[in-house]
Amino acid sequence: MVDFVLVSGLLLFLFLGLIQLSITLHVRNVLIDCAIQGARFGALADQDPQAGAERTRGLIGEALSAGYAGRVSARLVHLEGLTTVEVRVQAPVPVAGLIGVGRSLTVTGHAVAEAP
Repeated sequence: MVDFVLVSGLLLFLFLGLIQLSITLHVRNVLIDCAIQGARFGALADQDPQAGAERTRGLIGEALSAGYAGRVSARLVHLEGLTTVEVRVQAPVPVAGLIGVGRSLTVTGHAVAEAP
């Protein structure tokens, strides 16, 4: 009986840690995808980088929560001779479920800007 309680407590702790790691990776992947989609939108010939940032905020709000879309920025950068739109998202790292505190997670998305 005592062995069961000790082992089940350890297994429960391990299981919850794996679930939290999965949630963190899911949030990271969603943020990366939203940043890339926003960069693609901002790189269109009839758009500007700020439109890409707004699109990213909207996508993050729909997919996760508006709390993750607080620090989104977009700008034009030159990478390897190409003008690209870079969308940068800084969001809290989820610690307990989707509740994020403390450290921040930074992801970026790039897309080649179209010429008007």
